[in-house]
Amino acid sequence: MAKVIALYKQPQDKEKFDEHYFKVHAPLTEKIPGLREMNVTKIVGSPMGKSEFYLLCEMVYDDMDALQTAMRTDEGKASGKDVMQFAGDLVTLMIGEEVDG
Repeated sequence: MAKVIALYKQPQDKEKFDEHYFKVHAPLTEKIPGLREMNVTKIVGSPMGKSEFYLLCEMVYDDMDALQTAMRTDEGKASGKDVMQFAGDLVTLMIGEEVDG
């Protein structure tokens, strides 16, 4: 499995962020061909107390080829453009592969 991981810092206006994320961005992202699952986690803290992070999203694909193909689709490009427009200053994007123990 291959993943795109999006980690968002705390937004100034959480209500505005949530409105866009859950009503616009997530539905755009869910349309990406080849996306197997999309898991969104709200960060509620850390072992040290507060966290600088607000939200984490894992987008899972069968393998790295499927992920790369998905990112080149119109839907993949639309999702990428949207995230940069509404949260470009908040998001860190990573690509990873699951490791068998």
